[in-house]
Order: sequence, then C-alpha cells, then structure tokens
Amino acid sequence: MGIDLLKQSPQGDKRNSEFFEEYRLKIYERRLRLGLDQLLGNIRALIVHVETADGLPYLSELAVMTPYRLIGSYISATHRIFVLGSKPTFPRLIVMEPLAASYEDEIKQLNMMYPLARRKPNARYVGEVFHTSDLQCTQELLESCNIRFNDPGESTNSLYALEALHFSVPSDFTHNRVGYSQRPFEDPDEWELGQPFQLTGPEQKRLKEQEELGDALGISHLIEGVDHMATRVLAGEREDAILEFLTLSNYYFWGAYNIEEMNSSTNVTRHPAVKDDKCSPAKVFTANNTPSFVNSFENLPMPTEDFVRNFGRRMHHIAYEVTDGDHNNEQKNVDFVVEQLRTHGISFLAKVIGECGDQPDLKQIFSKHSEYSVLITEYVERCHGFEGFFTRKNVASLTEAAGRDERYHHGHVFD
Repeated sequence: MGIDLLKQSPQGDKRNSEFFEEYRLKIYERRLRLGLDQLLGNIRALIVHVETADGLPYLSELAVMTPYRLIGSYISATHRIFVLGSKPTFPRLIVMEPLAASYEDEIKQLNMMYPLARRKPNARYVGEVFHTSDLQCTQELLESCNIRFNDPGESTNSLYALEALHFSVPSDFTHNRVGYSQRPFEDPDEWELGQPFQLTGPEQKRLKEQEELGDALGISHLIEGVDHMATRVLAGEREDAILEFLTLSNYYFWGAYNIEEMNSSTNVTRHPAVKDDKCSPAKVFTANNTPSFVNSFENLPMPTEDFVRNFGRRMHHIAYEVTDGDHNNEQKNVDFVVEQLRTHGISFLAKVIGECGDQPDLKQIFSKHSEYSVLITEYVERCHGFEGFFTRKNVASLTEAAGRDERYHHGHVFD
C-alpha cells in the first residue's frame, strides 16, 4: 500500500465535522482489521444503463469521444449487455440496454421522481465493480458493517442475479451501486453475463464507421482513460455519502476544497495503491454548501443542489485524461481534441478552461450531456506534470458552465 491511511492528512480547505473525521479513521481501522483492503483491488468496470434502442447510438458516441471499443456483446433474460475496453489495466465499461421498452426497475422508479430525469427514465450510471480475491468473504465482511446486498431472487435486472458479480443495493445518498467480482477481467466471457451474440451487419458497419471517424479526426490516441467520476449529492448528505463509499471500497479521502463562488465543495476519494488514477479512477463527490431552503435566505448560486433536485442524486460526469503535449507545436492536445469534436457536431458547455504556460497546470472542459446516458464528458489535460488533483478556479468555472446549461424549471426537458 502506497499510503498509510491512519496517518494521511486530507488536503484542501473544506472544513469537515468532528463526526466525519472520527468515523473516517474508524472506517480505515475496521477495514484494515477485517482484511477488506487486502481482499479488494482496483475498480475493474463502470456500468451505465440506457434506454431500449439507445445502446448502439451510445456505443457510437463513445467510439468517437472516448478510447472505449466494443469487445463483447451478450443477451440476458432482460438486457443486451455490451462490454467495452481500452487499455487492459484500465476499467471496462459495461453498457446495459433493456430488451423491452416496458422494462422497469429502480432506475426508472428513481428517475420518474425528478422532473428533468423523466425524459430518459432508464438512463443512469449504475456504479463500479471492484476486483476481490474472495467474493463471498468480501460480501460477508461488508454485511457485518451493515452494508446491504442485492437479493438475487428479487432482481428484475438479470445482472444483479449473477454468481460472478455481487452488488450492493442502491445507496440512499448517491443512488449508485458498488459491485464485486473475483473473476478475471481480461475476458468478459468469464463473467457469464448472458448468451454471446453478434451485432447485425448494419450495426457493425455503423459502429466501425464511428471508430474510424475517431481515428480520422486524429484524437483517438490522445484520449487516454477515465481520470475520475463525479457524483452530485445533496448538501446535508455529503459526509455520509463519502463515508459510505469508504466503507464499501478500499479508497481513502484525499481531500476537499470549498468552491465559494459556486456555494459548493468538491470532495475526492482515491485508491491508495495506484500511481495512475486511470487504473482505478478517483471517485468525486460534489455538494452544495447550504441546502436550498437555507439558501433561500442568502440567494447564493447553487447549481449542484439544483441539479440533484431536478435530476436526482446521481453521477454527473465522467472525466477522461488527455495526453499532455502540444499538437503540431500550435495548441495543447485538449484544445485540438475539442476543436476536432466540435467539427463533428459535439457540443461543449464553454471554452476550454485553464492555461498551460511554462508552469504545471490544468486545462479542462465539459461536453453537453449525452442524449443517451445523460452523462457529461469531461476532458482534462494535466500540463507539465501537474500533481494536484484539480484547481479551485477551474472547478468554479466548470460548475458555473454546467449550471448555465441545466434548465431548472419544473416540467421542462433539457435540449
């Protein structure tokens, strides 16, 4: 382990409660005592659920905007399941598409509660899958910590009834799940997700065209792996959401910064044993500093709280790292990536934020949300060996851009 969890001091200027600091250490101590950190490895898969008939369009979007490529397709009793890969050491991406438009599970039930989530009621980020060296022992130890697991016999979604993958129930604080598997992640056939199948000829042709487009734009080799995923939660549930994830995983609380301009904080958890976050991406939690009813006195910006009130507690964006460097000695790689995607009709929320002169720094940008997953894609270039995770200024600008794009009027749908 690269970091001594019991001695590590969190970074940042966001003041946490005594409760948080007490239980942060208690959770680490219990994990080490139970042997959970010795059982758990890296995040090995991210799971996204989309609407019926949105699977292939979403794969096509990913083929242009990300390094993920289809490596396996399966049909279960309830879904078409697509497994995508990039580099072998980076997490897989699992995309789930219901076979029937009438399909309903807790994802639809949750989305129907929120006015701006109803347009795509089956679209939602599901959660992560961690590798474990002993699946049954991991579940038993977590259940002893009052973590509830999905009952396979009561699952509408066939994925949650697999022997190879065990999932926690959706979190009360984030609505995300955490999964665990001890099967090898190199070959998706090992997971027994369903009956393998081949895309139709037209489907294969369409997907191949999109992959070739990414290559033709000259950007596919510049977009590396997932740097982090960011969940938005309510102001009063920030600390509970983080502590719950620390209980469910082998991650540690890296730190939090107060983004005063946006009346919010950005809170980062990371894997203590990886040198490259792309091997096991950071999990970020963003929350308002004040709940909406209190903020009614102050009338401060609250794009994070508004997002949760209108879309629900959920994953907001997935960030991809762009290779640091200059394209043709004319512009930074992230600027080139964004320029090329814009020529293909990909929309972004604002210009690239941040400057990369002679000093280490960050350049970042948000795309508009995906029509298929409702997720925003972020691109981040860490210039000249930038070692920090983010900068306050960049986060404030990104949050403001996302807030402008979201239409917070009950009954309206997003563009």
